[in-house]
Amino acid sequence: MTVLGIETSCDETGVAIYSGRDGLLAHQLYSQVELHAEYGGVVPELASRDHVRKLVPLIRATLVQAGMKGTDIGGIAYTAGPGLAGALLSGAAVGRSLAWTWQLPAVEVHHMEGHLLAPMLEQQPPEFPFVALLVSGGHTMLVRVEGIGRYELMGESLDDAAGEAFDKTAKMLGLGYPGGPAIAARAEQGEPSRFRFPRPMTDRPGLDFSFSGLKTYALTTMQRESAGLQGDELEKLKNDIARAFEDAVVDTLVLKCRRAVRGSGVKTLVLAGGVAANGRLRARMNRMMAAEGGSAFYPRLDFCTDNGAMIAYAGWQRLRAGESIGLAFQARPRWSLMELQAP
Repeated sequence: MTVLGIETSCDETGVAIYSGRDGLLAHQLYSQVELHAEYGGVVPELASRDHVRKLVPLIRATLVQAGMKGTDIGGIAYTAGPGLAGALLSGAAVGRSLAWTWQLPAVEVHHMEGHLLAPMLEQQPPEFPFVALLVSGGHTMLVRVEGIGRYELMGESLDDAAGEAFDKTAKMLGLGYPGGPAIAARAEQGEPSRFRFPRPMTDRPGLDFSFSGLKTYALTTMQRESAGLQGDELEKLKNDIARAFEDAVVDTLVLKCRRAVRGSGVKTLVLAGGVAANGRLRARMNRMMAAEGGSAFYPRLDFCTDNGAMIAYAGWQRLRAGESIGLAFQARPRWSLMELQAP
């Protein structure tokens, strides 16, 4: 089966075609970063309208890239949630309409299942079972994965997701949007020993996360230390705070993943989501898993952020198992990963 995947959960419009025989055939992605940058974050109504403008041209471009026509597609997969309601409806309406027009089966895809399965698109995919750290702008969670749709929640953020904390901290420091790359770039120039930020919830047992207080700690540090500073001195302070913030997030994530790996007895760790693109995090996870006698797996950098390829792959897994939906479609802004069943 060859599946067309559509991703419109937030501020990226992604389309891809995945073949069960030949793998990923084509993918196109349009990012709305410039559209939202002046606001310091995603504006839901602007995101929805931009998906409407970009989606059909991207579908056409993806078909051309793959050298295919609509009649060559065997099924349609689209993100139904979680995410922004209007953005989700944009992709769901187009995806379900295409399936009806081309007389194809359609399937709803859970956005986080797409991220979780994104490393399966690589030449050396992980094998089940594994522990997955899903870490993005909207979610931070540890999941034990026994197979497709067989998920056990091990821990999650009790407030801000790690990616959300990156965005908010970058905005407070005046570093721009999106926050993850901005903080990482400044952290490279920062002095690691100047500040030490707390590692939230690491002094107690368990696998839950909390990043809201860390964001506040960065703000109070900036307010306390910036009095009378300007020019290069102020920029150096921002670099040092960015480094301390990134180190705290990375240390926290690594410690929790070590606990999860040891507690589960599983020696395979998967990292997925936008924050999984962070170079310092990848390096630390690789060292930690090597010390534990296991391995860490990641999607390629292009597939850490939202994309159509992961939706096409996740949809292919479920369509080939016989799943499909009727003519009605919906958006699920809130949709727990634990509600999914094995196909």
